[in-house]
Formats: sequence, C-alpha cells, structure tokens
Amino acid sequence: MSHNHDHDHSHGAGSYSRAFAIGIGLNTAFVVVEAVYGLLAGSLALLADAGHNVSDVVSLLLAWGASVLATRTATERRTYGLRKATVMASLVSAVLLLLALGGIAREAAGRLMNPASVAGTTVIVVAGIGVVVNAATALLFMRGRKHDLNIRGAFLHMAADAGVSLGVVVAGVIILVRGWLWIDPVISLAIVVVLLVGTWGLLRDSVRYAMDAVPESIDMAAVREHLLSRPHVVRIHDLHVWPLSTTETALTVHLVMDESRVDNGFLSSLQEGLHDRFGIAHSTIQVEAGSGENGCLLDSETCV
Repeated sequence: MSHNHDHDHSHGAGSYSRAFAIGIGLNTAFVVVEAVYGLLAGSLALLADAGHNVSDVVSLLLAWGASVLATRTATERRTYGLRKATVMASLVSAVLLLLALGGIAREAAGRLMNPASVAGTTVIVVAGIGVVVNAATALLFMRGRKHDLNIRGAFLHMAADAGVSLGVVVAGVIILVRGWLWIDPVISLAIVVVLLVGTWGLLRDSVRYAMDAVPESIDMAAVREHLLSRPHVVRIHDLHVWPLSTTETALTVHLVMDESRVDNGFLSSLQEGLHDRFGIAHSTIQVEAGSGENGCLLDSETCV
C-alpha cells in the first residue's frame, strides 16, 4: 500500500491572508457607511446591499478561518487534519447568503406595495463607492478562483456586489431624472435575483464537497482508463475519489495485477501521473495478486 502526502498549500491561508484582511477591512468600513446613509436617505436598496455586505464580511471571516484551520497538522483523532473546514465554511457562507436574500426580498416586496421617497444623490454617491470597494476586493481573489472553492466563493460574492452596487447607482439616476420611486425596490429585487443565480453554483458545489462527491474537474472514466493502462494491471476495484478540502483531492483504489512483485518506481510513477493529469495529490493504492485463493473482500458488485 502506498500513500502520497505531498500536499500543496501554496494557495491556502498563507497566500491569501493579506487579501482576506484587506477585503474584510474595506467591506466592514463600507457596511457602516452604507447603512448610515441608507437610513438617512431612506433607501431600501442601500440598506439591502449593506445587509448583504454584512454576510460578505462573515463569509470572508469564515473562509479565512477555514483556510488557516486547513493547514493544521493531522492528529490521531483527525487523521486528515481540519482540511474539511474549508468545505464547511463554503457551505455555511452560501446558506447565510440565501437567508439574507430572503430578508431582502421580503422587505423589497413590502416597499414595492408602498413606495417611499429616496434621496437619489446620496444613493448614487454611496453605491458608487461600493462599486470601487467591491471590485477592488474581487480583484484580490481573482487569481485563486479557479482552484479553490473558498476563494471562488469570496470572488463571486465581491464581483456580484460590484455589479449590484452599479445597479443601485442606476436606480439613483433614474429616481433623480424620472422620479420613479418604485425603481428602488425593483432594483432590490434584481439584487436578489442576481445574487441567487451567482450563489447557486457555490451552494451546489459546497453540498457536493460536503457529501464527498467526485469533484467536477475529475473525469472518472479517464481515471479508470489511466489506471488500467498501467503495466501488468489486469483490473481495478474499490475506486474512490473525493475532496479532502476545497483544494485537495484524494483517491483510493485496489489494483489487481498479474505480477505480485511491484517496485516503488511503479507506485511513484502512478502517483505522479494521477497528480499531474488529474490534480489528485493524495493517492492510496492497494496492489493485489491476479491469481490467489483468497480474493479481496471489497472486490464485489457493491463496490465501484
């Protein structure tokens, strides 16, 4: 049996601690500004966006904390360490955002039935600041969005907020020019729709990772073909692929071979191939003889 423990944390907490700190600081300051001016201007759009930005700050804190926990050394009780914390943080972040969106939609529906006056100039200025803050924060996480669900969640939250703030600016301009008070709650409902669409993918992937489903980036048919193409491999069974965290993928498999003697070179080459081709950093491989009186207990139709 062979194990590969060469894990790559180059995109984890160490790489993004500064980005998280800056993003949290910027968004916390902006939440205060937006909430104050939202109350003064009587703008539901600003208050709704401020409420959502609170959930963004919480999500950034969760993602940052989980990234730090994921670097903790494994223990006798937690043999994989706390890597799964990144998955749980992504899931909690998505759920919190959905709850916030429900509250925004409810308030917007009430305001749509009973429109109230809004100070358009204030809305435009404050939301304009929001465009800058959210876009700047999104850029901090742009590089890591493709390989880490945690980082992708942070990027999507901030990028969506930048677009939403831009929509609020548009609402303020329309109120100033046309005097349409109903546009404010309409924009708020549009915020809900935009964020719901953007959050769905994060929630879906977080649930899949929490249930140890095969990451979408892994082609299981290709993995099987790769394993079966190795020299002396007759067949495989008990193949499992699952996410250890939002950045690491693990694999276990039993190889039935026509040679009982397997050197370390074969195993190392196989592990390197799984890492380089599929991004599987942690592989555990059990080798079994092709002919033997006692077969593997896991070699049955109930195992993949």
